[in-house]
Amino acid sequence: MHAPEASPLHGTVAEFDTPDGLLRAANAAREAGYKKMDAYSPFPIHGLSDAIGYHHNTVPWIMALGGLTGTVTGLFLQWYTASVDYPLDIGGKGIMSLPMFVVVMFEATILFSALTGFFGMWILNGLPRLHHPMFSALNFERATQDRFFLCIEAKDPKYDPEAVQSLLKAQEPLNVSIVEEPEFE
Repeated sequence: MHAPEASPLHGTVAEFDTPDGLLRAANAAREAGYKKMDAYSPFPIHGLSDAIGYHHNTVPWIMALGGLTGTVTGLFLQWYTASVDYPLDIGGKGIMSLPMFVVVMFEATILFSALTGFFGMWILNGLPRLHHPMFSALNFERATQDRFFLCIEAKDPKYDPEAVQSLLKAQEPLNVSIVEEPEFE
């Protein structure tokens, strides 16, 4: 018989009772060279996204491209129906009259942008995800109430469990624990 394989690590997590403690630990981890980390807090903390290195601006670009696609789609649809499919000369006006197309172009822009933002957030956030490894972290249910958590992920190239634990313990957390990836059969 062979020994069961150890569950792969998700990371090392530290629990803090103040937002300042979390921010101090995140800055210390960033200064130590860790790049793959995440913070959990019951409310937004000013400066935390900079401390953990979160600077993604993908969603606004996706929504802008979705809006532009909506504008072009609205214009093309109206141009095709009014000029190609069923052209009518009413009152000597031109077949391609841009002012009458503006309302539909605007509405299509809003619709496509909103739908792109909605589905883009689902995709970029990896949803739907019914279970996250952090759910099994010690006291993590208090992350929505009064506790603050910093997780340095095992995906970080510099990750060493002992070094991460000593770094986090130096920040005086309430506790430090290892979080493993769940095994689903």
